[in-house]
Amino acid sequence: MDIHIGDTLQLKKPHPCGADRFLVMRVGMDFKLKCLRCGHEIFAPRRKIEKNIKQIFPVGKDEPNV
Repeated sequence: MDIHIGDTLQLKKPHPCGADRFLVMRVGMDFKLKCLRCGHEIFAPRRKIEKNIKQIFPVGKDEPNV
């Protein structure tokens, strides 16, 4: 998948605060994501995140890519 720093991801499973959108802060073997509702930052393995992506909102574009 083509995911870059600054993209917003909508995941299938929401964060405990209820939000399902996260800002990508780091990419590599792990992703560092920031919850857009409460600001909590999480590290998760790339494989787990890519499996749970519902929609990708690239930085600077209005249309989502899947």
